[in-house]
Amino acid sequence: MRREIKHIFSGEPVTEGAGVKLRRVFGYHEASLFDPFLLLDDFRSDRPEDYLKGFPWHPHRGIETITYVLQGDVTHGDSLGNAGTISTGDVQWMTAGSGIVHQEMPKGDSQGRMHGFQLWANLPAAQKMIEPRYRDITSKDIPEVTTRDGVRIKIIAGTLGRTSGPVDDVVISPEYLDCTVPPRTEFVHPTRRGHTALIYVIEGEGTVNTAPVTNRQLILFADGDELAVIAGEHSLRFLLCSGRPLGEPIAWRGPIVMNTREELEQAYQDLREEVFIKHPPRHLAEEK
Repeated sequence: MRREIKHIFSGEPVTEGAGVKLRRVFGYHEASLFDPFLLLDDFRSDRPEDYLKGFPWHPHRGIETITYVLQGDVTHGDSLGNAGTISTGDVQWMTAGSGIVHQEMPKGDSQGRMHGFQLWANLPAAQKMIEPRYRDITSKDIPEVTTRDGVRIKIIAGTLGRTSGPVDDVVISPEYLDCTVPPRTEFVHPTRRGHTALIYVIEGEGTVNTAPVTNRQLILFADGDELAVIAGEHSLRFLLCSGRPLGEPIAWRGPIVMNTREELEQAYQDLREEVFIKHPPRHLAEEK
């Protein structure tokens, strides 16, 4: 059964971090619709003043953050001693787990462009307090396949035919694809029944079930076995994400997402008492 359109979202401009201007495609108020996903931010800009103030040190607990950079550089550092830069085509898949404090500072490229997206995925109750971990994935490690119809698909997570993306071992069984469909071509993609599925258009225009869609629009699908998208006069590019819903209560405040209000209050108490970090950096643990 082909999936029907459940909702179409265009998001709204917001300011986050130390003054970063971005578009929040969905977030807190829509979380129940997108389970297991919590939030999607589009931070594409060609104006350095929109993003250079960045996201200074801030905590996370109970979630995963997935940052995908199309253009530019983002430097990062954290309380576990990790530091580095993700650049054009790279992905950082961070599992905050029991708690991490980090910063992300967009730098843009030589032309002042900073284009990318950050998706938040929820963690189930049983994994809220696991040890934090990173998957830093460079563009060369992301496989790309081309279908017989000329559709190009970068596979960050999930499997197409015999090709799998570099991200696995995630409880929600996520699929994260970057798809480019040639002009006037239909793309039909199988989906797991019962999983939440969405696409976010990032270039071009086309139709989904005869409804017109264009850049910066998100289509949330109803349940079914496949979804279909048709490109218009020009190529249509979109992110395709799907995942297994958790069906658990959400207690959310700022960058921390737990299951109960008591757990949320404990997280902020841990911050105040400076015991938020539950797992020390590995090199310090080894020294002990």
